[in-house]
Amino acid sequence: MERAKITAIILAAGLSRRMGQPKMLLPWGETSVLGKVLNTLTQAGLEDLIVMSGGTRQLIEAEVARLATNGLPVRAIFNPQYEAGEMMSSVRAGLAAIGPQAEYALIALGDQPQLSVESARRVVAAAQRSDAQLVLPSFEMRRGHPWLVRRDLWPELISAETGRAFLQAHASKILYVETDETVMKDLDTPEDYQQGLNRV
Repeated sequence: MERAKITAIILAAGLSRRMGQPKMLLPWGETSVLGKVLNTLTQAGLEDLIVMSGGTRQLIEAEVARLATNGLPVRAIFNPQYEAGEMMSSVRAGLAAIGPQAEYALIALGDQPQLSVESARRVVAAAQRSDAQLVLPSFEMRRGHPWLVRRDLWPELISAETGRAFLQAHASKILYVETDETVMKDLDTPEDYQQGLNRV
C-alpha cells in the first residue's frame, strides 16, 4: 500500500507570556526547543513541515531558516490572526498553505520537545495502516498531541471554533493510539522548561 502523504503544521505563533521569553527558541540539547520538535517529526518519517509564526515572527522565521539550511524540510508561514486565538487561527492558516498532494495534516505543538520519536511514529503508522479520518495519541485514557486529520475533515476543522469542539463533533471518527506520556508534555512555564531539561 502506498504511504499517505502527510504535511505537519507546527504551532509556534504564541507570545509565550507565561514563559516570559520566546520558548520555541530556548536551548534544548544541541538545538532549540523548536529544532527538537522538528527533528523528532522528521525522524518519525515526515518530509514536509510548516511552522506557523505569529507574535515573535522575525525570531521564529530566522530559526526556521537556520534549521532549513541544516537540511530539515521546513518552511515558515505567518499567521496574521495570531492574537485572535493562536491555535485555531494557526491551524486555518496552515491548512491553507498545504499543497494538494497532502492527504493528512499533522497538528503538532512547537513547545513539545519531549515528544518521543516512537509516539510520533505510532500516530503516523496508524493513519497509514487504517485510513482513519482522525488519529489521536492517548496516554492513560487522556488524549495528547500531535493529531492527524484527513483532508476530507479539513473544512470542518477550519470552521470549528476550538479544537475541543472539533473533536467533540467528530468523536466517532477518532482512532486512538496508545503512546507514552510524552504526548501530554509541553512547555508553558519556566518550571516546565527546567523539569524537561533535567530529563534531556
